[in-house]
Amino acid sequence: MNRISRRHFMKNSLCAGAALAIPRGRVLGANDDIRIAVVGLGSFVKIGGKGRGDLRDFRKIPGVRIAAICDCDRDHIAPVLKECNEKGEKVAVYTDVRELLDDKDIDAVSITTPNHWHSLMAIWACQAGKDVFVQKPASHNIFEGRKMVEAAAKYGRVVQATHGPRSDGALEAAFDYARKGNLGKMLYVHGINYKPRESIGKVDGPQPIPSGCDYDLWCGPAPKKPLMRKYLHYDWHWDWTTGNGDIGNMGIHFVDSCRWAVNQMELPRRVISIGGRFAYDDDGETPNTLITLLDYDPVPILFEVRGLPKSKSVHDQKWSRNMDTYLGEKFGAVVHCENGYILNGVAYDKKGELIKKFKSDRTSTKQNFIDVMRSRKTEDLYTDALDGHLSLSLIHI
Repeated sequence: MNRISRRHFMKNSLCAGAALAIPRGRVLGANDDIRIAVVGLGSFVKIGGKGRGDLRDFRKIPGVRIAAICDCDRDHIAPVLKECNEKGEKVAVYTDVRELLDDKDIDAVSITTPNHWHSLMAIWACQAGKDVFVQKPASHNIFEGRKMVEAAAKYGRVVQATHGPRSDGALEAAFDYARKGNLGKMLYVHGINYKPRESIGKVDGPQPIPSGCDYDLWCGPAPKKPLMRKYLHYDWHWDWTTGNGDIGNMGIHFVDSCRWAVNQMELPRRVISIGGRFAYDDDGETPNTLITLLDYDPVPILFEVRGLPKSKSVHDQKWSRNMDTYLGEKFGAVVHCENGYILNGVAYDKKGELIKKFKSDRTSTKQNFIDVMRSRKTEDLYTDALDGHLSLSLIHI
């Protein structure tokens, strides 16, 4: 099949499967509240929890009610429950997601757990008749990502595999502008993720598990092994059994932007990826420096992850102020063309002079998810399970 017919075939096949499936959840009316549960509330240690952000965002959407919260660490539940009570929200509280998914009073689940839980939890939610808003990255490996796509179709569920840039209509318009040849032939797309990452330290033996945490549940499908880092929470990003490094943490947003720019619904012919964990010896395993060539035809993608500044002179200073930039930016997808380039929704000529600035008329990713839950028109999702799976497969390969 050529690229266009293959794209339509894949999309239409999944839509057909979804139409044939019989969902077990209730059918939502236009005036019904959507009852949502947030699984994975996060810790205030080192960084605020993503789940708290999802709670704040969803409760702002008219017709959405926070119905339940879940975390395997009770110390994460307490402050969130207090906040819900103060806002008059009567929420069910769970530590085990399996019990939450048995709750018939929940329509949708927002998954903000560590990466190794994302796909399995999304699949279980689909089987339980829930719609799913799954935070990035939606999968920890290629196999389980494909199974998530299949589950969304089989059970007729709305699955939003969220990536930040997909809610940016300016990016969509700018990429379309480049693809139409307005800047000449597209040459390549250069994705950048320059985020400072300090050492997580090095321990000399197994560390205690936080007292409020059910470590068995926390590990879930991952191997249950001794904790060999200072912090259980957040620093799991740098452990291969639970995380995907920064290319799967922050980088997935911009890897997805790159694939969006080249309009590909397949994987590339070849991949070359070179990198490592440099400058410090700590308990992290994943690269803090990585450069990858995704050999798409006719427009390849070059993607960079930098967790360290290139200059040693700024190594001990405030990295956020001294981190490297590319064309003045630390994050994004640069579409290089014969006569100019696109960067973060703006078109420039080869000298860097402004040609055109595009505008966004899209709603937020969460609003889009809620709208599609009501309409059941899954083709309107900004990033459905298949789109999420394809972009994530790029980081996994």
